Amino acid sequence: MRFSPTVLLSVTLLVGLPAAQAQTAPPTPTAPVEAAPAAAPAPVPPVSVAPAAVSPTLTLGQTLTLVRASPGWRSADLQYRSAQLSLESARARAGLNVTVGTDASLAKVPFDSGDWLGNATLTAQVSASVLPWSATFEGVRIAERALNRAGADLRDTRVSLVVGAVRAYGAAREATAGAALAEAQATLAARQLEVARAQRTANLIPELALQEREAGLQSAQNAAAQARTAVKLAARGLANLLGQSVTLPATAAAFDAVPSLPAAPVDVDALVARALLARPEVIRAAAQLADAGAQQRAAQLDLSLPDISAGVQYGQLSSGQGGAGRTVGGSLNVKSGVAAAQVSFPLRDPGEAAKTGLALSLNASLPVFGSGKGTALASANVGQQAAALALDSARQSVDLDVRQKAADLLTALDRVEEAASALARAQANLTTTRARLDAGLVTPLDVAQAELSAAQAQNALNAATANAYVSSLLLAQASTELDPTLLNGGF
Repeated sequence: MRFSPTVLLSVTLLVGLPAAQAQTAPPTPTAPVEAAPAAAPAPVPPVSVAPAAVSPTLTLGQTLTLVRASPGWRSADLQYRSAQLSLESARARAGLNVTVGTDASLAKVPFDSGDWLGNATLTAQVSASVLPWSATFEGVRIAERALNRAGADLRDTRVSLVVGAVRAYGAAREATAGAALAEAQATLAARQLEVARAQRTANLIPELALQEREAGLQSAQNAAAQARTAVKLAARGLANLLGQSVTLPATAAAFDAVPSLPAAPVDVDALVARALLARPEVIRAAAQLADAGAQQRAAQLDLSLPDISAGVQYGQLSSGQGGAGRTVGGSLNVKSGVAAAQVSFPLRDPGEAAKTGLALSLNASLPVFGSGKGTALASANVGQQAAALALDSARQSVDLDVRQKAADLLTALDRVEEAASALARAQANLTTTRARLDAGLVTPLDVAQAELSAAQAQNALNAATANAYVSSLLLAQASTELDPTLLNGGF
């Protein structure tokens, strides 16, 4: 059962005498004012109040739509797009490479009696990576892992923004409701102080009791000011998240309804197993381990595999007395994994000096001492071990986080039960107080206080339910079950 702050204010304004009448011409009672009155107090004349301007209603669906255009959302999209472009660039580098060049020479042999002879040769070369350990292929694999990490980060960022938007919207609704209740409490405290002053004037209560009422009013006014500040802070936090200014509804009733109570987690182990496969921390750590493994394999290959290059050339080869003619050739560098084909066209006919033939070549070099490759391999091994430890740590952290989120949800559900029990007690107290008012045992101020207490208990239950709902979203986020594209509004 909910109680509108407007109803509470009306009740408190209709009980007792006006403040001026209580201070200037208080009646001389024959019994304590707090006792049951013999007759109902004179009603306050109705006051005409101009209707307040209606603020645009901000729904949760609108909030989630706005968060998809927020700076954080766009930044995550741009980072993922950057990873996509890096992968496309790596794949382009792994394709065919075509190079065109020219060689020119001018010689005079012998210098004192020979003639100047010039020659120019056009060359064209096509190269590509063909062996699996080629650096360009490894660059593609690194870019693919980076894109996988970026995809996990993108999804995690989107889910975090959606959950943050739901939490901020609920906090704004709770702050608005709390501000209304705080204002109602301050109004009720003011009426209680008026009655206390009347009682003190009639010498029915001691000065200390009056001072307690004054302190109660001051405390209620301070609480109302803090509640108004909380509303401003909630609106500011929501605006910062969305990247634009927002106008909160004027009353809590204008917000979306309180979310339904979530169910308790059933199989936490299944949630942990799912999280260990899809959490961004695990994906990042696994990618770093794969990168470290690639570096270790590259260092091992660099140490164990000699630098071998084989080549073949066919055509008008140089005989030592003149330049070469038209030739075609190919080469393969075993260590780099790059194969190349080359064609040469001289611009000057080499004449009979160039004979058609075939040439084979093989070059190999193996460092023996002082190359530093052993140190690089040892460093790569240490890096791989560190990456494996980081992956284990990430898995343990994810396991603990999911179980903690499940425990938080159970705690939140327990608090909902406590709040529901407190509401039942407050409603029972309200029913009893109203019955006592009908019997002439209490004043309307007591009923107003009981109504306010029941409204506060209802607000506490709403807040506990919303907190349990957010806890369920956090658990779904931790277990990677929450899809940000499916949460479109409505608790």
